[in-house]
Amino acid sequence: MFTNVDRIQEYIEKLSKFNSTPGKGITRLTFTKEDRGAREYIKSEMVKSGLKVYEDAVGTVVGRLEGEDKFAPVIMVGSHFDSVKNGGKFDGAAGVVMGLEIARVIRENNIKLKHPIEFVAMIEEEGGRFGRGLFASRAAAGKVTREELYNSKDESGISIAEAMKEFGLDPEKIYDAKRRPEDIKAFIELHIEQGPILEKKDKDIGIVEYIVGLNQIEIVIKGRPDHAGTTPMNMRSDALDAASNVISKISSIAKKVGGGTVATVGTLKVLPGASNIVPGEVIFSVDIRSKDKDCIKKVKDEICSLLQGICKEKNVKYTIEEKIYVNPVKMDENIVADFNDICNELGFSSQPMLSGAGHDAMIMAEITKVGLIFVKSKDGRSHCPEEWTDYKDLQKGIEVAYKEVLKLGGVISYGN
Repeated sequence: MFTNVDRIQEYIEKLSKFNSTPGKGITRLTFTKEDRGAREYIKSEMVKSGLKVYEDAVGTVVGRLEGEDKFAPVIMVGSHFDSVKNGGKFDGAAGVVMGLEIARVIRENNIKLKHPIEFVAMIEEEGGRFGRGLFASRAAAGKVTREELYNSKDESGISIAEAMKEFGLDPEKIYDAKRRPEDIKAFIELHIEQGPILEKKDKDIGIVEYIVGLNQIEIVIKGRPDHAGTTPMNMRSDALDAASNVISKISSIAKKVGGGTVATVGTLKVLPGASNIVPGEVIFSVDIRSKDKDCIKKVKDEICSLLQGICKEKNVKYTIEEKIYVNPVKMDENIVADFNDICNELGFSSQPMLSGAGHDAMIMAEITKVGLIFVKSKDGRSHCPEEWTDYKDLQKGIEVAYKEVLKLGGVISYGN
């Protein structure tokens, strides 16, 4: 193989050092000192490959390899380097390492390409700090607003805009991150599967054909905080009582809608949050995913109908804010075909797949052709410290991506 498995392992291991929770998985949130350390390491490795390195208006790290035709549309290659809280070392980072390794192999072999290549390391894909996932790719697609920057805050009440300023970025230049479709030829992403299918079927490469649609909403139910001992049950406006009646039925709603639709309540905050006070406010998230956008709508509509009835019954009020909505996405058929051909050429077994997880690729598909490949996840584990992908399995995925980048980039010459 053209790629170097020892170097791939070194990239992953060194990136994992930039972590605020040693011994408890990887926590690398956006615009933190861990973010700073990781991006400086990524930039230093990009420089070794002779790339022109810069950060865009939202903080995505870009290493550009100029093509023979500098005005030709660019091939973008990469993934994200932020993490969930207490996650694993491969999620996102595997795709960034893909870019670093492909850039190094191109330089080592002095390959000249017609099209420019941009190796990218994106931020805040997980939404781990500000609850606004797919942030960098949404900015590239022109879907991040100024209002979002000032209104979305972390657990400490710091807005995205404030964090950007402290990090040395100007939130008023957010729209500079937007990319024009005519300037991008394709976007290639590699990711660990985060599920058990490839390992169970003993397949080397997952070739993603569809990514499910995603709708993340935040629901706020407001009642009235009162003394838990002196307020009669029939005189309460208990926000948690109302919320629990809704939350307990969300799984059943998703099952009834069917079609592989899933719905998850992932966060729950009860205020004021004392054992002797009737809850006056409850904030919770709902994550709805399906390959059918009508199924997503049905789940959301049923939740809204349920909220309306229960909140009226319990004498509380509610609001719903949509955090993210992305339609189901089909990957580019030509790139999917290329991936299949490359796997056959290299002797790798492959599996067509539907991605149940959201990825930057699903946003980038709105502005360019996209290809996404998966590599095995041991025991299907992800978003936890136990997350693991064997380095030789990761190398196989990078090798496939390398071949596709060369094809898309248009090789002019090898060697001196």
